[in-house]
Amino acid sequence: MSGRTQAERVLHVLTGCTAVGKTEWALGWAESHDAEILSCDSLLFYRGMDIGTAKPSASELSRVRHHLIDIREVSEPMNAAVYASLARSAAEDIVGRGRKVLVVGGSGFYLRTFFAPVADGVDVPREVREEVSRRLEAGGLGALVAELLRLNPAGLGALDTANPRRVSNALGRCLASGKTLAELALDFARAERPFVGWEVRLVRLDRDPADLDARIHARVEAMLRAGLVDEVSRLLAHGLRSNPSACRAIGYRETLEVLEGKEPPGGLALAIAKNTRALVKKQRTWFRTQLPQHQRVDASALLEPERLFLG
Repeated sequence: MSGRTQAERVLHVLTGCTAVGKTEWALGWAESHDAEILSCDSLLFYRGMDIGTAKPSASELSRVRHHLIDIREVSEPMNAAVYASLARSAAEDIVGRGRKVLVVGGSGFYLRTFFAPVADGVDVPREVREEVSRRLEAGGLGALVAELLRLNPAGLGALDTANPRRVSNALGRCLASGKTLAELALDFARAERPFVGWEVRLVRLDRDPADLDARIHARVEAMLRAGLVDEVSRLLAHGLRSNPSACRAIGYRETLEVLEGKEPPGGLALAIAKNTRALVKKQRTWFRTQLPQHQRVDASALLEPERLFLG
């Protein structure tokens, strides 16, 4: 044990859209401020999902201690409640050793953990998810919506009933909890923030659209050269298909379509880049409308990463 005293309960949160350069700046700041990195990326949890996620390299991981990377098999979905618990434990451990916490990632679903309540805490067992998948395959989306209506006689609220994933998630949560969507929404409204009592200092990296677009194209080409297609082939043998969030992630879903013969190999890079740009557009909208007050930093103009969070 070192002689360090416990650090302040402060969360330094660095976010920004895909390909903006979070990893580079996070490593520089963490090294300058005796910090450890707590990942807030929806795909870095999974072992083997390395190339398509732009996971930090072994060299980068060795520079700064990272948390919540490579903690699950690709066949094991993550949810917000589990993530919140793991993130809280990791943050407590970091400050308990006298070091700073740097949260890094752009996944809004998990990013919300640090400044708002998470989902209602329902953990949907694998057998329930598999049953919902069987119903979807056998009866289509209409069958799931009909079952949800039976379980929710007062209606489905604002649920997007044309979205198979959202309908499947809603039905799974109702079946696992025995509650209606309205009751689950009430549970959520009453929930306490996982990080109540912590100060959050939030910085969002951004770039000029043309600059970001060039980085996206370069990143996609690098992924393909590094063996993205082979990575997806290997992951299929480890249960990629059983994890909807993972197999529908950009880079992975397009590669699966090529491997299944649904799309030509020659169009893979363009398809991934196009869908990445669409994701960036959604991310920017989410950051603008959902994030609490925060500092915006132009990543292309920032020369000293240690000055993030104003030192």
